[in-house]
Amino acid sequence: MNGFLQIVRRDLHLAMRQGMDSLMVVAFFVIAVVLFPFGVGPESNILARIAPGVIWVAALLSSMLSLERLFQADYEDGSLELLALQPVALEITVMAKVTVHWLTTGLPLIVDGDTGYGEVLNVMRTVKELEHVGAGAVHIEDQVVAKKCGHLNDKRLISPEDAAAKISAAVKGRSHLRIIARTDAAAVEGLEGAIARANLYKEAGADVVFPDALPSEVDFRTFADSVPGPKMANMTEFGRTPYFTAEQFQDMGYDIVIWPATSMRVAAGAMQELYAHIRDHGSAEALIDKMPSRAELYETIGYFDYEALDEGIAKSVVQETPGE
Repeated sequence: MNGFLQIVRRDLHLAMRQGMDSLMVVAFFVIAVVLFPFGVGPESNILARIAPGVIWVAALLSSMLSLERLFQADYEDGSLELLALQPVALEITVMAKVTVHWLTTGLPLIVDGDTGYGEVLNVMRTVKELEHVGAGAVHIEDQVVAKKCGHLNDKRLISPEDAAAKISAAVKGRSHLRIIARTDAAAVEGLEGAIARANLYKEAGADVVFPDALPSEVDFRTFADSVPGPKMANMTEFGRTPYFTAEQFQDMGYDIVIWPATSMRVAAGAMQELYAHIRDHGSAEALIDKMPSRAELYETIGYFDYEALDEGIAKSVVQETPGE
């Protein structure tokens, strides 16, 4: 039982860090259950008798959508060999991984795909690689290579047709990845240019459109009213966009909001505070309460789960109190 729980714990950690195909799985389950009554008719007595079976069959079929990924990552990084060599029956190992496969509902990960890292064939490869590592969506922009931050001056864009071709290539190259088309045209061609490009990218197959660096609420609302379908906004600090909350963006017509550099800025401020304190006091002891302990860090990264795969590694002894 201990080996079973170790594998379950390890795979749960990996699922939370890597993300999975759960959104597609859940969507399939819901669609299958909702559409089934249309096939058998509206008679409530019949539906009541078959409902439990329909739910279980839909759940089974849904879980099979991502079944091929059950051992894929472990096989590719060599972990599968270690799992096979540990003193736990293979049946227990498989049962643990299947349990996690049923339990996990990983958060979808949005990746900044830059300009797609090249032309159309490069875009297709980028999409395939991101799907392979478990991403849920990627946004691809219409600037030239090499690009600039969307909130800087003097940006240059590729033609709308070339940008639409990249989006079309991304759609053709994906199996389930959501494609977000970003346009930086507002600062170069004006809001009307950004709207025209966004609608073109929608026609090319984009699932979501993303106007970067809009400078006002009026622009956000006008864009949202002029472009159908899901939209994403970027709430970066110290840029062209005023500070809005998630609720305000939702009210303006945006379905997704990202804070792409916020954690980095907070981390940079914490490091500045740390080194200034060391410079002034010759010690960091007063800041210990702001640091995760070694045990907390190892728990977050799943360190002990990797140790458990090879009993030949001496188990680390974690000091909870600094200096001991």
